[in-house]
Amino acid sequence: MPATTPDTHDAIDAVWRIESARLIAGLTRITGDVGLAEDLAQDALVVALERWPRSGIPDNPGAWLMATAKHRAIDQLRRGKMLDRKHEQLGHELEAGRDAGPAELDAAIDDPIGDDLLRLMFIACHPVLSTEARVALTLRLLGGLTTDEIARAFLVPESTVAQRIVRAKRTLREARVPFDVPRGAELTARLASVLEVIYLVFNEGYSATAGDEWVRPALCDDALRLGRILAELVPAEPEVHGLVGLMEIQASRLRARVGPGGEPILLADQDRSRWDQLLVRRGLAALEQAEQLAGALGPYALQAAIAACHARAPTADETDWTRITALYDALAQLTQSPVVEVNRAVAYTMAFGPAAGLEIADALQSEPALASYHLLPTVRGDFLFKLGRFDEARAEFERAAGLTRNARERDLLRARAAACARGPTP
Repeated sequence: MPATTPDTHDAIDAVWRIESARLIAGLTRITGDVGLAEDLAQDALVVALERWPRSGIPDNPGAWLMATAKHRAIDQLRRGKMLDRKHEQLGHELEAGRDAGPAELDAAIDDPIGDDLLRLMFIACHPVLSTEARVALTLRLLGGLTTDEIARAFLVPESTVAQRIVRAKRTLREARVPFDVPRGAELTARLASVLEVIYLVFNEGYSATAGDEWVRPALCDDALRLGRILAELVPAEPEVHGLVGLMEIQASRLRARVGPGGEPILLADQDRSRWDQLLVRRGLAALEQAEQLAGALGPYALQAAIAACHARAPTADETDWTRITALYDALAQLTQSPVVEVNRAVAYTMAFGPAAGLEIADALQSEPALASYHLLPTVRGDFLFKLGRFDEARAEFERAAGLTRNARERDLLRARAAACARGPTP
């Protein structure tokens, strides 16, 4: 018996989240055009929304959507909208299979889907696109998010996201980016772009740059899902496992990062019994996989190893900060990143005292890349407070509050600034 319309629409939404990436990937392989592939997939979704409330959801909804999308391609050919030779050949191929029976429908998406998904990841994260376009296109094509959902997640107008996606598809088409997996040295560079996009999505969920919420768990979930898929598709790449390990461990803390009123709870103050131990175990296993594959740990695996030090510590006081400083030294040497230096300063403060951390942080004050980075004055304020230099600390916390665009974090920083007037109260 068919489901009621609201139930069916909810089910269709769930099917789309699960199947849309596979569907678009398979159609891109067939058409060679990611924009056209998404249009065909969306057409199939519209047909499903029209038919499934009456007929019920098919046993294999993904195969049904793929077959329907292929038939829509035939219809477009017949109307003369796809006239080049490649699409004419596609029409003959699809026409031959138009009257496929149930067995053929079940096999409709049983082509090399894993390879197709990997190719789609590399296209969506192609370096020819801007970072913002890569993030938007990845969430749209591989995450199954609507334009509105992406816009709300990153607090930008929906029209801005829509324009980014349209321009990205046009850029890929004009650049004739091939639907393939890069090889050799190019694979390393292109894989780094994919990992960067996934990590950017995760970080925006883990510590939102703007808005009223400090965390956005849905974005973390999207990034984790993409990372896990990527680890299955390229199991011999240590940095992929390193990134997955890092995200799993970081995500394990999400419930403990926010108080009952939505206020931020810093790592040292978190209730560790609220950490998700399943995610911790998965993260440690992914890190172990990265360590087994790598001769030397890459940047994501090093960050995962740092996160693992926190995950293994029963209490904040039992954290192995000496080990963490060594890992940050290696990460800083590898990345030459000023942001890593800020985090290294925190580790040095915890291991060797605030004067050691302040020395590192002071050397970063003239770094142009950190001119508007609110965490530099945040950590300097913390170090100065611990050294009893309360007026200087207050100025740093106020400066940090003026730089952050996240309301929750701004409230926290203002509270810390106010605390400086009261002296050395925890």
